[in-house]
This record gives sequence, C-alpha cells and structure tokens, in this order.
Amino acid sequence: MFIALVLSVTACQPDESPLKSENETLHKQADKQESVIVSLQEGNKVMQQQIDLLSKELREAKQQVERVMGERAALTTRLDEQEGTTRKLAVDAQRVAEKAAQLNNAMRVDDKGAASEEVPAPLAVVAKALEDALSKNGYGIRAGMKTDHKAVYVTDRKISEPASLEVPGFRNQYVLFLQAVAAARTRLSVKAEFERMAQGNRILPAGGEEVAEIERRLIAEISKAVSRPGKI
Repeated sequence: MFIALVLSVTACQPDESPLKSENETLHKQADKQESVIVSLQEGNKVMQQQIDLLSKELREAKQQVERVMGERAALTTRLDEQEGTTRKLAVDAQRVAEKAAQLNNAMRVDDKGAASEEVPAPLAVVAKALEDALSKNGYGIRAGMKTDHKAVYVTDRKISEPASLEVPGFRNQYVLFLQAVAAARTRLSVKAEFERMAQGNRILPAGGEEVAEIERRLIAEISKAVSRPGKI
C-alpha cells in the first residue's frame, strides 16, 4: 500500500524540464543584456573621453582666438599711433622744408661781380673772422643769416674816416657771402658798394678797379685773421 502511494505521488509531480529551459534562456538573455550594457557603458566612456578632448580643444582654440584678437587689437592701436606719428612727422618735415626753402630764397643775394676766394677753414671759423674784421673796421651788421652751409651778411652803409683797411673819403656798404665747399674749406665772396665822397658831400662813382681793391682788402683781412693761430 505504501509503495503504491509513493508511486502515485511521484506520478503526480510536474515535469521541471520546461522551467529549467526557460530559466536558462532567461539567464542567457540577462547575460546578453548585461554584455550590451557593459558595451554601452564602455562606448559611453569612450564618447565622454572624446567629448572631453573636443571640449579641451575648443577651449584652447577659443583662447587662441581671443589671444589673436587681443594681439590684433594691440597691433591696430600701435599702427594707428604710428600712423599719427608719421603724419605729424610728415607735417613737421614739410614745415622744415618750407622754412629751408624760405631761408634759401632769403639767402639768394646776387653775388655777381663780387671778389671771391676759397679760405682753408670751416665756415664757422671764417664767419667769426669776418665778423671780427667788420667790427674792427667800424662796420655794423645790418642783416645776417647763417646755416651750416651758407651765410650772408649785409653791413650798414658807412662814410669813411681814415682807417687801416680803407682809404679815407668814401661811402661804402658790404655784402658778404660764405659757402661751405668742404668740411674745412669755405668760399668767401665780398661785394662792395663803393662810392667816393667829394667836397660838398657830392658822391662820385668809383672805378671798377677801386671797388675790386676794397673787396680784396677785406678778403685779405679775413684770411689773415683765419690763419692767425689762437685768434679765432
């Protein structure tokens, strides 16, 4: 009887094979899903790394652009300043050129017919000797103009008393020109407006040789002063 009951119970138990198979299938699906999740996580990790790298490169590129823009702005400012300075220098240069032209025009005095000689000394030395010689012989300078390369003097007109340089009894005015022809060589030109004084303050024209003699005497006086050691 007991054996029959056992056999009956055993015969009534359900078949576990389909459940086991389904369980295995579920496990496989779970493993597969887990593998997909791991793959997705790995992919996300790689993608995040790429995003971080691109973000870094973007920040560096932005900084580079900002740096370039800053340098460009600074360069533009410097160029504007330099352009302003260049314009100012151009205006100043134009003014200097105009003044130089005016000075050259003012110094274009006719030296035609003047006695001339080249003096072996710089223009400044010859100019000093010239001024001393005029002062020594009683000539005041009415007008004078000097540059590094040229000089022009016009004396007052003087009625002569007996003096060491000129003969007495004349009226004269000098126009003198200096032109630097080298660092230590100057061309000296002297033009005399010489007239003789007669009784009753009558003015008589002087001959060409008399005028030339007066001019040569002043040139000799200046050359002598230049060559005198320690006197200029």
